[in-house]
Amino acid sequence: MSETAYNARRDQLETYFDRTAAKAWLRLTTDAPVSRIRQTVRAGRESMRAQLQSWLPADLVGRRILDAGCGTGAFSMELARRGADVVAVDVAGSLVDVAQERTPSELACRIDYVVGDMLSPELGPFDHVVAMDSLIHYEPEQISTALAELAQRTKQSIVFTYAPATPALRIMHAAGRAFPRSDRAPAIVPISPPRLRREINSHPCLAGWKFARDGRIKAGFYISHGQELSCE
Repeated sequence: MSETAYNARRDQLETYFDRTAAKAWLRLTTDAPVSRIRQTVRAGRESMRAQLQSWLPADLVGRRILDAGCGTGAFSMELARRGADVVAVDVAGSLVDVAQERTPSELACRIDYVVGDMLSPELGPFDHVVAMDSLIHYEPEQISTALAELAQRTKQSIVFTYAPATPALRIMHAAGRAFPRSDRAPAIVPISPPRLRREINSHPCLAGWKFARDGRIKAGFYISHGQELSCE
């Protein structure tokens, strides 16, 4: 992937999540009242998180896991409850601050919160990587390249989501109705599953990886496809 293009998109995401819509996303990740549209997004994200969690071992003691795009830390905390040592990284420092505040003291020792780039080699090696809704703003070739970079430091599996190019998502994407204009996220990129598979299958650094479980979650304005890659 072009480093310039990746950095530009990452900077847009940082601006959005860290500044433009920080308060909206904080409300979305609690049980505070939200609009009907955001209620569907909240419900969809909860269902997707549960699905991805089910693809990881029940007992994570001794496993080191990267939560790439940790947001306010809900996924990281669940991984820590199951015994994992978690590196939770996000470009949005304000969300990481909230994640640290929300983390119970008994879990804090298992989660290393980091403000930065999920692809940074400095984060080290992992047994598993989770990237929930953190790659949905990128083109297929950018996603495959990001996965390849993560795969070089991952021993067992990568679970991630992307935005499937369904008619419903294309309509919502074109209309831009998912969020009020003042806090709308950088564009989600609807992706054809066959095209993404081709990009992943053709990347030389992913040659030892295979497609495993997958599943789609649709809840109103939330449409996302979860995919597991496993190392042969």
